Amino acid sequence: MAGFRNGRGRDNREAPQQGHPPHAPYGQPQQQYPQQPYGQPQQAPQQQWPQGGGHGEPEYFGGAGHDPYAANNPGHTQAFSVHDDPYNQGATYQAGAAPAGPVGPRLHWKELLSGVVLRPNQTYLQMRDYAMWGPALVVTFVYGLLAIFGFDGAREDVINATMSSAIPYVLTTGVAVTISFFILGVVTHTLARQLGGDGAWQPTVGLSMLIACLTDAPRLVVGMFLGGDEMFVQLLGWATWLAAGALLTSMVSKSHDLPWPKALAASAIQLIALLSIIKLGTF
Repeated sequence: MAGFRNGRGRDNREAPQQGHPPHAPYGQPQQQYPQQPYGQPQQAPQQQWPQGGGHGEPEYFGGAGHDPYAANNPGHTQAFSVHDDPYNQGATYQAGAAPAGPVGPRLHWKELLSGVVLRPNQTYLQMRDYAMWGPALVVTFVYGLLAIFGFDGAREDVINATMSSAIPYVLTTGVAVTISFFILGVVTHTLARQLGGDGAWQPTVGLSMLIACLTDAPRLVVGMFLGGDEMFVQLLGWATWLAAGALLTSMVSKSHDLPWPKALAASAIQLIALLSIIKLGTF
C-alpha cells in the first residue's frame, strides 16, 4: 500500500497470535482488557491502529488524527438528499403557499372601511388572516335597510304604507340582503378554493360583503333622490359594478394567492348576481 512507509514484507511470525494481547515492555503497565460477563459471547478486542511513526508500524500521510478519506476533502464530498440544501437554510417563497403569519395587525373598523376602497391592495393583504364579522354584518344590514329606497316601486310602497307595516317590510329587506350577500361571499370563497386558492373563508366572505355594499353606495344615494329608473342612475350602476369587479378580483387574488384570471373567475357568480339584482334595479 502507498500509505505505509515501513513494515512491508516483514515476517508474519513477529505479529502476536490472535486472541492473546502482546506483552508490554519491561517497566510499563500491561493493558487490561474488559472481561465479558458470563453467558454472553466473547468479542475479540477491536484492533486500534497506532497514530503512526514507530518502527515497523503503519504511518498515514498528514500526521496523527488526519483521515484522508473524510468528507469534504478533495475527491470525497458529503452526500445529502435531493430536498436538502446545506447552503440555504432560509425559507423560499412558493406560489400558492400561504404566508407564515399575518402581514400586519388587525385594522380598526374605520381604517378597514376606508381601506376597502381607497387602499385595496394593502387592506386585503393585511386583513386576509382576520375575520371582520362586526363591520361586515352591520354595514350590510344598514345597506339593506336603505336599498329598498333605491327602487321606485318599493319606495312608493313603503312611503304609502302605515308605520306598523312599513317597519317590518324594511327590516325584512335588510335581513334578506344580508343573507344574500353572505351566501354570495361563500360561493366566491368556494370557487376560489376549487381553483387552487388557500385563503380562509371568514376574511373572504367579510371583505366580499363590504365590497358589494360600499361600491354600490353612490348609486344607492343618487337613486334615493332621482329614482332607480333614471338613465344617469343606470350608468352610475354600471360604473360602480365595474369597480366592484376590480375590487373583488383584487381581494380574491390577495386573500387566496391566485392570479387575476382565476380570481376573476371565482368572483364571476357574485358579480353577475350583483348586476342583475342590485345594479339594474330588478330586486
